[in-house]
Amino acid sequence: MATSKQPDPTLEGLNPQQRALMGALMHVLEPLAELCVSQGVAIQAVEEALRRAMVQAAREACAEGNAKRLTSRISTMTGLTRREVARIEKEAAPARPASRSLVTEVFTRWAFEPGYRDAAGDPLVLSRSGPAPSFEALAGRVTRDVHPRSVLAEMLRLGMVEEAGERVRLCEDTLVPRGDWEQMVAFLGDNVGDHLRAATANVRGGGSSHFEQSVLADELSSESLEQAKTLISEQWQRLMSDLVPRLEALMDADRAAGRDRDQALRIGLYSWMRAMTGEESARSASTKGEEE
Repeated sequence: MATSKQPDPTLEGLNPQQRALMGALMHVLEPLAELCVSQGVAIQAVEEALRRAMVQAAREACAEGNAKRLTSRISTMTGLTRREVARIEKEAAPARPASRSLVTEVFTRWAFEPGYRDAAGDPLVLSRSGPAPSFEALAGRVTRDVHPRSVLAEMLRLGMVEEAGERVRLCEDTLVPRGDWEQMVAFLGDNVGDHLRAATANVRGGGSSHFEQSVLADELSSESLEQAKTLISEQWQRLMSDLVPRLEALMDADRAAGRDRDQALRIGLYSWMRAMTGEESARSASTKGEEE
């Protein structure tokens, strides 16, 4: 006996733009779902986080409206009940881990400032103490509140530097501290969150208010991917070596001119390597056949 397929209630009533958004949303959520499953985070906790995000977005969207009707408006915009909105607004949100730290700032200055790089552009091996360029002088530029020895001990713990007698060497491939789970997920939240904010702002604005571009290369071998990793790393090093001094010069100019320094800028580069899907392989083969 044949049975008719029931319509998906989550897509019923959506217009074409909303359906397209839901398709894109699945692609965004899949890796986050994998991370949650790997850490044993249940769907109820994820739903609560999404509810909070929806309430916050709705509140910002109608911030200038009638305060007395705000809860009702948020309820209408999000599909949550008024009681649920009131509960979420009353309860404190989970604390957000901080990604910016002393060790990451020391790492960045050491890796990209001209005074701490040799003629080939590689980070210098530094003396533990003494005048610049030394680790003591570098850490002292970042903070006077924490002793350089404490900063060095934390960077050693996280595997960001290696020690050889009285000298220390930077491990260039460990900007994200792999030994600190909270800071790794904080980097994920900051970097992916800001990337997504830039992309969604461009979509909502119908233009390109924020730089957000990527390039896809397929039909590569595993051997070529290994070479591509080196190319990407080299490009990032060049970009940062050029950008960091220029950005610091802009910061110095703002400070000297007495301008309001209330703006922030994040610049990133990412790569993702994967096997081509069957559909992509078939499309590539079809295109190749047409060319021949």
